[in-house]
Amino acid sequence: MEPIPTRDCEALVQEIRQCRHCQGLPETAHPIVQAAHDARILIIGQAPGRRTTALGRPFDDASGDRLRDWLGLDRQQFYAASCLAIMPMGFCYPGASASGDKPPRRECAPLWHPRLLDALPNIRLTLLVGQYAQRHYLPGTFTTLTDALLRWRELPPHCLPLPHPSPRNQRWFRNNPWFDTELLPELRLRVQSALA
Repeated sequence: MEPIPTRDCEALVQEIRQCRHCQGLPETAHPIVQAAHDARILIIGQAPGRRTTALGRPFDDASGDRLRDWLGLDRQQFYAASCLAIMPMGFCYPGASASGDKPPRRECAPLWHPRLLDALPNIRLTLLVGQYAQRHYLPGTFTTLTDALLRWRELPPHCLPLPHPSPRNQRWFRNNPWFDTELLPELRLRVQSALA
């Protein structure tokens, strides 16, 4: 399939932002996406949270602060769609559960991901942030998120799994100090290489 031309990528992003496909969302549907034809890095995350939805920008919260630190990017670089695309597994806030947010809606990925991936022909690095993205894009490869992260060297160099940067994951970070010493330096090197 031929990549979508630049202006068609912009039109697709607007089409996603106007999507009202899902029924029964806890709030008015408000799809969050960031993409441009020239983007070099793709972040496939979970779903926007309540704060991100209210502000209208992906990862505009404490999770985003941590993620930007991991990537070695400032806010201006992170929100430059021509550098970095953000495509969540679910584009709208799915609502709250007892342990945090509900899982991403299942309708979004099959409905929008193939078209958006076709519209991003210049991606050099894909970051799979959290278990939902990893289950979808690495099916049957790893048993758990920690397993995927420990075995990151087995993946192609254009793909890296990451834990979700949520403050709720403090225990995981304490129990896995190798993430900071082994994977984060490699992540920063690959980010700089992808943007060079």
